[in-house]
Amino acid sequence: MTSVEFVIADRVARITLNRPERMNAFTAQMHAELGAALATVSRDDAVRALVITGAGRAFCTGQDLSERRVPAAAAPVDLGRSIDDHYVPLVLKLRALPIPVIAALNGVAAGAGIALALSCDLVIAARSARFVSGFERLGVIPDAGGSWLLQRALGPARAMAFAMLGGTIEAEDAARLGLIWRCVDDAAVPAAVDEALARVRSASRAALRAAKVAMQASAASGFEQQLRLERELMQLLGAGADYREGVQAFFDRRAPNFA
Repeated sequence: MTSVEFVIADRVARITLNRPERMNAFTAQMHAELGAALATVSRDDAVRALVITGAGRAFCTGQDLSERRVPAAAAPVDLGRSIDDHYVPLVLKLRALPIPVIAALNGVAAGAGIALALSCDLVIAARSARFVSGFERLGVIPDAGGSWLLQRALGPARAMAFAMLGGTIEAEDAARLGLIWRCVDDAAVPAAVDEALARVRSASRAALRAAKVAMQASAASGFEQQLRLERELMQLLGAGADYREGVQAFFDRRAPNFA
């Protein structure tokens, strides 16, 4: 059985983390399969969106510690190398995709699974889903970009407490705090994802790509720097066919027909 199920249909790529017996914890094999899937998506210009979810009752519970067990007399584990080899490439590839990436949070996200979810552009969570922090009990910190992502989503005070003291954030609270986009009833997750995909398919691909660039850059930009980036992106968009079609559709009082 593969660690990742990957399909492309109707211009949507779907990745399902497929280790339900281990709550979809990361292994080296899963990282390799995820990397291959993301590379395929990045090369396919026909794909309009990517959806990531988990099989079973978990989204992803972070690193599978069976690959990290360290006997007392063993040499120290180089966690930095694991981060460099696996987690950094994963989140950078995910955030670099020029299409909307939707996390369908079907269950618990813990450890690096939190960073995986938050590295997606949109998170739609089942009401029973939750974010679980237990870094302090393992003697580690939020990684895979988690310390950066959590602080910007939760604010410094809540993020610091979550990282240092652990705890659980239920899906409803995550939506209220702005950690995720939507929380819906468990049975309604597929419909909520389909609704988002329908909006993606009808939108300007150029605008979606530029919005992703602008929003990601804003986290590290000063105000004037961001104004300059907005100007550059708007200049590119204004020269494109999508802008002309969008304005014409506005005056024609019809839905735009983007390529």
